[in-house]
Amino acid sequence: MSDRGRKTAAGWIGWLVALVVMGALGSPLALRANPDTSRCELWVDLLAGEPLGYPQVLADLTEAQVIYLGEQHGVARHHQWQARIVADLAREDRLLVLALEQLEAQYQPEADRYNRGEIDFATLARATEWHHRWSSYEDYRPAIEAAHQAGVPILALNARQETIRQVARGGGVARLSRSLRAELPAEVALDDPPYARLLRLQLGVHGDSSPERLGPMVEAQIARDETMAQRLVDFLNAAGARTGAAVVLTGAGHVSYGLGMPARVRRRLPQVRDRILLFAESDDRALAVGLPHPLITHDDRRAVGRPVADYVSIAFTPEPAAPATERLTQGSPPARP
Repeated sequence: MSDRGRKTAAGWIGWLVALVVMGALGSPLALRANPDTSRCELWVDLLAGEPLGYPQVLADLTEAQVIYLGEQHGVARHHQWQARIVADLAREDRLLVLALEQLEAQYQPEADRYNRGEIDFATLARATEWHHRWSSYEDYRPAIEAAHQAGVPILALNARQETIRQVARGGGVARLSRSLRAELPAEVALDDPPYARLLRLQLGVHGDSSPERLGPMVEAQIARDETMAQRLVDFLNAAGARTGAAVVLTGAGHVSYGLGMPARVRRRLPQVRDRILLFAESDDRALAVGLPHPLITHDDRRAVGRPVADYVSIAFTPEPAAPATERLTQGSPPARP
């Protein structure tokens, strides 16, 4: 097998092993070739432990009030799926809102101008300093414009980056100035052991993440989650029956295992019906050589005590079939000396 084939197989097998350990796969996989490329794509229901087709996923989403689309930032396939899901849900004759981690809450007035059709996407980007605050903002243009064409408003969720940076670098939420603390929700629940444990593992790859630094960094992530949750709940409460569902575009780390933002929305809206979708990085981009990555073991994941999401989308490029003679030798035991 070629080096590329080994890397593809290793990534694919790694994902399947992770899914099996989480109890996700209870039957043989039914892989469906993506008609647009040579890649294969698969949806897995992590609660039922079954592979399924996208139409089944979409049908379930039409019954949810909040739909979290957890991405890995910068992966094109993830953004393509976001745009498709937004467009497909909009065609289901439901009132929607598109809520964005990628846009800070102080820019909601500019977002409202865009919602009213007074400015276009390029003007929105300039007015919100988007190129400085989220450099890959163009990745979200297809989903935002799909929403706009369907009359779906966009909602800015995120906290101001200067405030979150001060939490991380200044010693935590309690050490914020009165004016900065007022930018965050009144209730910021910092006591969250399962989430804090995962965050410490993930954030531990950073060069400046000493034990003393990790605490404020975890608080910064929680402060961001609380802000996004409060923004969404305030909108849903104000909209009432006028909004059928919110589609949330955010990084996977904010929604995995139902921790982060979903847990904080549920705390505020105990009866909310939500769905969490994740998009695997499988076959989408290679890990940077020399970049440290957190070792999050199966034991760490089991400690959370819940599946990572409701659904996960996996894609991979199959290795071309080897000639018959090569396949025979690959599967043969080593020759006797």
